[in-house]
Amino acid sequence: MRRQRWYTPYLLVLPGVVWVVVFALWPFLNTVVLAFTDARPLRPVTFVGLDNFTRLASDERFGYALTTSLVYVVVCVPLLTFIPLLLALLVHRKIPAIGFFRTTFYFPVIASAVVVAIVWEFLFSSTGTINSALRFFGLADRPIEFLSDRWLLIFCAIGLTVWKGLGYYMVVYLAALGNVGRELHEAAAMDGAGAWRRFWSVTVPGVRGPMMLVSVLICVAAMRVFTELYILSSGSGGPGGRSMSMVMLIQSMGKGLNGQIGYASAISIVLFLLTLIPLTVVGIANNGEMIRDALAGRRTRRDLRAQQRAERRDAKDRAEVTA
Repeated sequence: MRRQRWYTPYLLVLPGVVWVVVFALWPFLNTVVLAFTDARPLRPVTFVGLDNFTRLASDERFGYALTTSLVYVVVCVPLLTFIPLLLALLVHRKIPAIGFFRTTFYFPVIASAVVVAIVWEFLFSSTGTINSALRFFGLADRPIEFLSDRWLLIFCAIGLTVWKGLGYYMVVYLAALGNVGRELHEAAAMDGAGAWRRFWSVTVPGVRGPMMLVSVLICVAAMRVFTELYILSSGSGGPGGRSMSMVMLIQSMGKGLNGQIGYASAISIVLFLLTLIPLTVVGIANNGEMIRDALAGRRTRRDLRAQQRAERRDAKDRAEVTA
Protein backbone atom coordinates (compact mmCIF):
# COMPACT_ATOMS: atom_id res chain seq x y z
CA MET A 1 0.00 0.00 0.00
CA ARG A 2 1.32 3.38 -0.94
CA ARG A 3 2.00 5.59 2.07
CA GLN A 4 0.49 9.04 2.06
CA ARG A 5 2.63 12.14 2.23
CA TRP A 6 3.04 13.85 5.59
CA TYR A 7 1.34 16.97 4.28
CA THR A 8 -1.77 15.24 2.89
CA PRO A 9 -3.95 15.90 5.98
CA TYR A 10 -2.94 19.55 5.94
CA LEU A 11 -3.89 19.87 2.28
CA LEU A 12 -7.33 18.41 3.06
CA VAL A 13 -8.08 20.88 5.83
CA LEU A 14 -6.48 23.86 4.08
CA PRO A 15 -9.63 24.97 2.14
CA GLY A 16 -11.71 24.95 5.31
CA VAL A 17 -9.06 26.86 7.26
CA VAL A 18 -8.75 29.47 4.49
CA TRP A 19 -12.53 29.87 4.38
CA VAL A 20 -12.77 30.38 8.15
CA VAL A 21 -9.86 32.84 8.23
CA VAL A 22 -11.07 34.92 5.27
CA PHE A 23 -14.80 34.99 5.98
CA ALA A 24 -14.97 34.65 9.77
CA LEU A 25 -11.77 35.34 11.69
CA TRP A 26 -10.49 38.28 9.63
CA PRO A 27 -13.85 40.15 9.55
CA PHE A 28 -14.22 39.63 13.30
CA LEU A 29 -10.74 41.00 14.07
CA ASN A 30 -11.30 43.88 11.65
CA THR A 31 -14.58 44.72 13.39
CA VAL A 32 -12.82 44.79 16.76
CA VAL A 33 -10.21 47.20 15.40
CA LEU A 34 -12.79 49.45 13.71
CA ALA A 35 -14.80 49.67 16.94
CA PHE A 36 -12.05 51.90 18.35
CA THR A 37 -11.97 54.25 15.37
CA ASP A 38 -14.24 56.80 13.67
CA ALA A 39 -14.09 54.86 10.37
CA ARG A 40 -16.32 56.11 7.55
CA PRO A 41 -16.32 55.21 3.84
CA LEU A 42 -13.77 57.09 1.71
CA ARG A 43 -12.35 58.95 4.72
CA PRO A 44 -9.13 58.56 6.71
CA VAL A 45 -9.45 56.47 9.87
CA THR A 46 -8.65 58.03 13.24
CA PHE A 47 -8.23 56.14 16.50
CA VAL A 48 -10.78 57.38 19.07
CA GLY A 49 -10.31 54.88 21.90
CA LEU A 50 -13.48 54.12 23.86
CA ASP A 51 -15.47 57.05 22.48
CA ASN A 52 -17.80 54.81 20.48
CA PHE A 53 -18.62 52.70 23.54
CA THR A 54 -19.12 55.80 25.67
CA ARG A 55 -21.52 57.13 23.06
CA LEU A 56 -23.66 54.01 23.39
CA ALA A 57 -24.62 54.95 26.93
CA SER A 58 -26.28 58.16 25.77
CA ASP A 59 -27.67 56.92 22.44
CA GLU A 60 -31.45 56.68 22.67
CA ARG A 61 -31.65 54.47 19.59
CA PHE A 62 -29.28 51.95 21.14
CA GLY A 63 -31.50 51.84 24.23
CA TYR A 64 -34.55 51.13 22.07
CA ALA A 65 -32.71 48.44 20.10
CA LEU A 66 -31.41 46.77 23.25
CA THR A 67 -34.90 46.80 24.78
CA THR A 68 -36.40 45.27 21.63
CA SER A 69 -33.80 42.49 21.59
CA LEU A 70 -34.27 41.72 25.28
CA VAL A 71 -38.07 41.61 24.92
CA TYR A 72 -37.61 39.30 21.95
CA VAL A 73 -35.46 36.98 24.07
CA VAL A 74 -37.79 37.01 27.11
CA VAL A 75 -40.87 36.15 25.02
CA CYS A 76 -39.38 33.82 22.39
CA VAL A 77 -37.29 31.59 24.67
CA PRO A 78 -40.16 30.10 26.74
CA LEU A 79 -42.53 29.88 23.76
CA LEU A 80 -40.06 28.21 21.41
CA THR A 81 -38.75 25.96 24.18
CA PHE A 82 -42.02 24.37 25.33
CA ILE A 83 -44.46 24.62 22.39
CA PRO A 84 -42.18 22.62 20.02
CA LEU A 85 -41.85 19.99 22.75
CA LEU A 86 -45.63 19.66 22.94
CA LEU A 87 -45.81 19.42 19.14
CA ALA A 88 -43.09 16.76 19.18
CA LEU A 89 -45.10 14.75 21.72
CA LEU A 90 -48.15 14.96 19.45
CA VAL A 91 -46.39 13.83 16.26
CA HIS A 92 -44.19 11.29 18.08
CA ARG A 93 -47.10 8.88 18.19
CA LYS A 94 -47.48 6.35 15.39
CA ILE A 95 -50.95 7.07 14.03
CA PRO A 96 -52.29 7.14 10.46
CA ALA A 97 -51.20 10.12 8.34
CA ILE A 98 -48.73 11.30 11.00
CA GLY A 99 -46.18 11.99 8.23
CA PHE A 100 -48.55 14.58 6.76
CA PHE A 101 -48.77 16.46 10.06
CA ARG A 102 -45.00 16.35 10.57
CA THR A 103 -44.51 17.83 7.10
CA THR A 104 -47.17 20.47 7.72
CA PHE A 105 -45.58 21.60 10.97
CA TYR A 106 -42.14 21.72 9.37
CA PHE A 107 -43.21 23.56 6.22
CA PRO A 108 -42.77 27.12 7.66
CA VAL A 109 -39.12 26.33 8.35
CA ILE A 110 -38.24 25.81 4.68
CA ALA A 111 -40.29 28.80 3.53
CA SER A 112 -38.33 31.97 2.74
CA ALA A 113 -38.24 34.32 5.71
CA VAL A 114 -38.69 37.33 3.43
CA VAL A 115 -41.73 35.83 1.67
CA VAL A 116 -43.33 34.82 4.97
CA ALA A 117 -42.71 38.29 6.41
CA ILE A 118 -44.36 39.90 3.36
CA VAL A 119 -47.40 37.64 3.84
CA TRP A 120 -47.44 38.54 7.52
CA GLU A 121 -47.30 42.23 6.60
CA PHE A 122 -50.32 41.77 4.34
CA LEU A 123 -52.23 40.06 7.17
CA PHE A 124 -51.59 42.77 9.78
CA SER A 125 -51.68 45.93 7.66
CA SER A 126 -54.45 48.46 8.27
CA THR A 127 -56.35 47.09 5.26
CA GLY A 128 -55.21 43.51 5.71
CA THR A 129 -57.01 40.28 6.52
CA ILE A 130 -56.89 40.60 10.31
CA ASN A 131 -58.38 44.10 10.40
CA SER A 132 -60.99 43.17 7.80
CA ALA A 133 -62.05 40.17 9.88
CA LEU A 134 -62.23 42.24 13.06
CA ARG A 135 -64.45 44.82 11.37
CA PHE A 136 -66.61 42.11 9.76
CA PHE A 137 -67.37 40.51 13.12
CA GLY A 138 -67.88 43.89 14.80
CA LEU A 139 -64.88 43.53 17.12
CA ALA A 140 -63.31 46.81 15.95
CA ASP A 141 -64.84 49.97 14.52
CA ARG A 142 -61.56 51.19 13.02
CA PRO A 143 -58.35 49.51 11.84
CA ILE A 144 -55.84 48.52 14.51
CA GLU A 145 -52.40 49.82 13.59
CA PHE A 146 -50.48 46.62 14.23
CA LEU A 147 -47.50 47.77 12.19
CA SER A 148 -47.48 51.40 13.30
CA ASP A 149 -47.43 50.91 17.06
CA ARG A 150 -44.09 50.12 18.67
CA TRP A 151 -45.15 47.20 20.86
CA LEU A 152 -47.76 45.77 18.50
CA LEU A 153 -45.13 45.70 15.75
CA ILE A 154 -42.65 43.90 18.03
CA PHE A 155 -45.21 41.29 19.09
CA CYS A 156 -46.31 40.74 15.48
CA ALA A 157 -42.67 40.06 14.62
CA ILE A 158 -42.37 37.74 17.63
CA GLY A 159 -45.45 35.84 16.44
CA LEU A 160 -43.84 35.43 13.03
CA THR A 161 -40.58 34.20 14.56
CA VAL A 162 -42.37 31.70 16.81
CA TRP A 163 -44.58 30.39 13.99
CA LYS A 164 -41.62 29.95 11.65
CA GLY A 165 -39.37 28.29 14.24
CA LEU A 166 -41.79 25.75 15.72
CA GLY A 167 -41.08 23.04 13.15
CA TYR A 168 -37.31 23.29 13.40
CA TYR A 169 -37.16 22.85 17.17
CA MET A 170 -39.90 20.20 16.98
CA VAL A 171 -37.52 18.05 14.93
CA VAL A 172 -34.79 18.53 17.55
CA TYR A 173 -37.16 17.31 20.27
CA LEU A 174 -38.33 14.39 18.11
CA ALA A 175 -34.74 13.15 17.98
CA ALA A 176 -34.41 13.59 21.75
CA LEU A 177 -37.68 11.79 22.54
CA GLY A 178 -36.30 8.68 20.87
CA ASN A 179 -33.84 8.42 23.79
CA VAL A 180 -36.54 8.57 26.48
CA GLY A 181 -37.24 4.92 27.34
CA ARG A 182 -40.84 3.74 27.09
CA GLU A 183 -40.27 1.59 30.17
CA LEU A 184 -39.90 4.74 32.28
CA HIS A 185 -43.36 5.92 31.24
CA GLU A 186 -44.78 2.46 31.87
CA ALA A 187 -43.21 2.31 35.34
CA ALA A 188 -44.53 5.79 36.18
CA ALA A 189 -48.00 4.81 34.94
CA MET A 190 -47.95 1.67 37.12
CA ASP A 191 -47.13 3.88 40.10
CA GLY A 192 -50.27 5.90 39.37
CA ALA A 193 -48.70 8.91 37.63
CA GLY A 194 -51.02 10.71 35.22
CA ALA A 195 -50.11 12.14 31.83
CA TRP A 196 -49.16 15.55 33.25
CA ARG A 197 -47.06 14.00 36.00
CA ARG A 198 -45.26 11.73 33.52
CA PHE A 199 -44.57 14.75 31.32
CA TRP A 200 -42.81 16.68 34.11
CA SER A 201 -41.14 13.73 35.83
CA VAL A 202 -40.11 11.58 32.85
CA THR A 203 -40.25 13.49 29.55
CA VAL A 204 -38.78 16.83 30.64
CA PRO A 205 -35.80 15.29 32.51
CA GLY A 206 -35.18 13.03 29.51
CA VAL A 207 -34.87 15.99 27.14
CA ARG A 208 -33.20 18.40 29.55
CA GLY A 209 -29.97 18.53 27.52
CA PRO A 210 -31.65 19.24 24.16
CA MET A 211 -34.00 21.68 25.89
CA MET A 212 -31.03 23.69 27.16
CA LEU A 213 -29.46 23.62 23.71
CA VAL A 214 -32.73 24.80 22.13
CA SER A 215 -33.03 27.62 24.68
CA VAL A 216 -29.52 28.87 23.88
CA LEU A 217 -30.10 28.69 20.12
CA ILE A 218 -33.35 30.64 20.50
CA CYS A 219 -31.69 33.22 22.75
CA VAL A 220 -28.87 33.86 20.28
CA ALA A 221 -31.25 33.95 17.29
CA ALA A 222 -33.62 36.34 19.10
CA MET A 223 -30.79 38.77 19.82
CA ARG A 224 -29.81 38.71 16.14
CA VAL A 225 -33.33 39.09 14.69
CA PHE A 226 -33.47 41.26 11.58
CA THR A 227 -35.66 40.07 8.70
CA GLU A 228 -38.98 40.00 10.56
CA LEU A 229 -38.74 43.51 11.97
CA TYR A 230 -37.18 44.94 8.82
CA ILE A 231 -39.94 43.68 6.51
CA LEU A 232 -42.86 44.40 8.84
CA SER A 233 -41.63 47.96 9.46
CA SER A 234 -40.72 48.50 5.78
CA GLY A 235 -37.13 49.10 6.85
CA SER A 236 -37.97 52.02 9.14
CA GLY A 237 -37.73 50.18 12.46
CA GLY A 238 -41.21 51.25 13.49
CA PRO A 239 -42.36 54.68 14.72
CA GLY A 240 -39.27 56.77 15.36
CA GLY A 241 -37.09 53.69 14.92
CA ARG A 242 -38.11 52.50 18.39
CA SER A 243 -38.81 48.94 17.21
CA MET A 244 -35.34 48.41 15.77
CA SER A 245 -33.36 45.37 16.78
CA MET A 246 -29.62 45.46 17.43
CA VAL A 247 -28.84 44.10 13.97
CA MET A 248 -31.16 46.66 12.35
CA LEU A 249 -29.37 49.45 14.20
CA ILE A 250 -25.99 48.13 13.04
CA GLN A 251 -27.23 48.04 9.45
CA SER A 252 -28.75 51.51 9.74
CA MET A 253 -25.63 53.10 11.22
CA GLY A 254 -23.13 51.45 8.89
CA LYS A 255 -24.79 51.71 5.48
CA GLY A 256 -24.20 54.34 2.80
CA LEU A 257 -21.34 56.68 2.05
CA ASN A 258 -21.99 58.50 5.33
CA GLY A 259 -22.17 55.29 7.34
CA GLN A 260 -20.56 55.37 10.76
CA ILE A 261 -18.67 52.11 10.42
CA GLY A 262 -16.71 52.57 13.63
CA TYR A 263 -19.84 53.14 15.70
CA ALA A 264 -21.64 50.24 14.01
CA SER A 265 -18.65 48.03 14.81
CA ALA A 266 -18.87 49.02 18.48
CA ILE A 267 -22.54 47.98 18.53
CA SER A 268 -21.52 44.69 16.90
CA ILE A 269 -19.02 44.04 19.68
CA VAL A 270 -21.68 44.67 22.32
CA LEU A 271 -24.05 42.29 20.52
CA PHE A 272 -21.30 39.67 20.36
CA LEU A 273 -20.69 39.97 24.11
CA LEU A 274 -24.42 39.65 24.79
CA THR A 275 -24.60 36.43 22.77
CA LEU A 276 -21.71 35.02 24.79
CA ILE A 277 -23.80 35.12 27.98
CA PRO A 278 -26.19 32.24 27.13
CA LEU A 279 -23.34 30.26 25.56
CA THR A 280 -21.32 30.63 28.77
CA VAL A 281 -24.30 29.60 30.89
CA VAL A 282 -24.92 26.42 28.91
CA GLY A 283 -21.21 25.64 28.90
CA ILE A 284 -21.05 25.88 32.69
CA ALA A 285 -24.26 23.87 33.05
CA ASN A 286 -23.02 21.07 30.79
CA ASN A 287 -19.44 21.00 32.05
CA GLY A 288 -19.92 22.30 35.56
CA GLU A 289 -18.54 19.16 37.20
CA MET A 290 -15.49 19.18 34.92
CA ILE A 291 -14.86 22.86 35.66
CA ARG A 292 -15.21 22.25 39.41
CA ASP A 293 -12.79 19.31 39.20
CA ALA A 294 -10.29 21.44 37.26
CA LEU A 295 -10.54 24.26 39.80
CA ALA A 296 -10.23 21.79 42.66
CA GLY A 297 -7.15 20.23 41.03
CA ARG A 298 -5.60 23.65 40.53
CA ARG A 299 -6.34 24.52 44.15
CA THR A 300 -4.80 21.24 45.29
CA ARG A 301 -1.65 21.84 43.23
CA ARG A 302 -1.36 25.36 44.62
CA ASP A 303 -1.70 24.08 48.20
CA LEU A 304 0.87 21.37 47.49
CA ARG A 305 3.37 23.90 46.15
CA ALA A 306 2.80 26.11 49.16
CA GLN A 307 3.38 23.13 51.45
CA GLN A 308 6.59 22.21 49.63
CA ARG A 309 7.88 25.79 49.92
CA ALA A 310 7.09 25.76 53.63
CA GLU A 311 8.93 22.46 54.08
CA ARG A 312 11.95 23.80 52.23
CA ARG A 313 11.99 26.89 54.44
CA ASP A 314 11.76 24.74 57.57
CA ALA A 315 14.57 22.51 56.32
CA LYS A 316 16.73 25.55 55.60
CA ASP A 317 16.01 27.03 59.03
CA ARG A 318 16.93 23.73 60.74
CA ALA A 319 20.14 23.55 58.69
CA GLU A 320 21.09 27.09 59.76
CA VAL A 321 20.37 26.32 63.41
CA THR A 322 22.44 23.14 63.26
CA ALA A 323 25.32 25.02 61.63
